[in-house]
Amino acid sequence: MKKKVAVIQMTSALDFSENLEKLNIFLKEAKAQKAEIAFLPECFYSMSNGSEPTPFQVHRDNEHYENIRSLAKKHEIYLIGGTAATSYKKGSINRTYNFDPAGKDLGHYDKIHLFSCDIKNSKGEHKKIDEGDIYIPGSEPKMLEADGIKVGLGVCFDLRFAEMAAAYKKEGAQILTFSSAFTVPTGKAHWEVLLRARAIENQCYVIASAQWGRNNEIISTYGHSMVIDPWGKVLANAEDGEKVICATIDLSEIEKVEQSVIMGRN
Repeated sequence: MKKKVAVIQMTSALDFSENLEKLNIFLKEAKAQKAEIAFLPECFYSMSNGSEPTPFQVHRDNEHYENIRSLAKKHEIYLIGGTAATSYKKGSINRTYNFDPAGKDLGHYDKIHLFSCDIKNSKGEHKKIDEGDIYIPGSEPKMLEADGIKVGLGVCFDLRFAEMAAAYKKEGAQILTFSSAFTVPTGKAHWEVLLRARAIENQCYVIASAQWGRNNEIISTYGHSMVIDPWGKVLANAEDGEKVICATIDLSEIEKVEQSVIMGRN
């Protein structure tokens, strides 16, 4: 089975209306290229400065939820993996939103592994980031089915936890997706090698949609959204800039790679 997928790379701002305007343009382009499934980046709906949560919190009954759902319905496309800050208990959680072309909710995943680091910028200054200051961690992984394809959901820092990807593969995942907002230093050092490793280890497709550019006065993101096949080959790479990239995935390649490795063929 072959499917055309679209991966959206964008520079999300705090103002959700700005981001929705961009997304409508990108999704229209994805449909023009005959994509059936679109993958969105982390914090696509509203990007805060990392020190406090965005004020545009989603919950099931408010306008923000409907704004996201309407994107799938308007463009008649599967919408997978992008996250939005969501009201949760007395705090906020980083939640993926997933819809079919009719706007049916396919379920959500709440980011389990929250990013925390102390890195140096280009000037040698230390920059501390701790998502635990603004988000409550999720507790359960989530695999869903989109257009007959089993997709294991991950978000950004989850990429570093190989056991999570392996568990999805064991459950039959054909795609692993990592909606992301990687920092520039960690992106340059680790992004591609980690994505390709997850594809090679699990012999399935990896699709990663990322934030790119200067999101605000504090946060800059790496971009380089990718589609990677089960052999670890990069089928599409957005590199820098806001854009849509498309690729055709062929699920029969998964079995071919599994068999070639088992039989020791190169």
